[in-house]
Amino acid sequence: MSEILRSAWPGAEFTGFVQVSEAGLQGMITLRGDLGAANLAKALKAATGCAMPETRKITREGAHSLVWMSPDELMILCPHADAPALVERLREDLAGAFVTLANVSDARAVFRVTGAGWRNALAKLCPVDFSTLNTGDIRRTRAAQVAAAILVTDAEEAQIICFRSVAKYMFDLLSLAAAPGSEPALYV
Repeated sequence: MSEILRSAWPGAEFTGFVQVSEAGLQGMITLRGDLGAANLAKALKAATGCAMPETRKITREGAHSLVWMSPDELMILCPHADAPALVERLREDLAGAFVTLANVSDARAVFRVTGAGWRNALAKLCPVDFSTLNTGDIRRTRAAQVAAAILVTDAEEAQIICFRSVAKYMFDLLSLAAAPGSEPALYV
């Protein structure tokens, strides 16, 4: 096994009417359980500093984020190197609770779509009304033929999380959607 850590598509960038770039290594932990349990919210707050997110929302504190993924699932974002220790801490803090934790950092890829037209680029690929998404929102969907999670990080940027195995396909797809001169005027 290699000791070299590499993101899925290192250094990948494309400039069109928006900028598409691979975001680099990202710590990601999936957590499944009863999101309404008080002990879960307390343990997550202690470990990450983040409050429990509302439905389809993201909460942030420093280098950590909690991302609502479904009624019984969160994605914890953290520095890549911190993910293994964070999983162990949460396992200890939540011992006896009905919770599953998995470090999926190396199974996912993250891309950034940056620029005022990011909604227009993603609208070509995803069956989503992007006018309803604001900073701090998350939407799980499909981008063409692959599963994707879209995190709205600010007014001019979205991050797309996909499986690492389809990273090249996702990058090519995003680049094609961002091609200069192809921008629709759906979201102005």
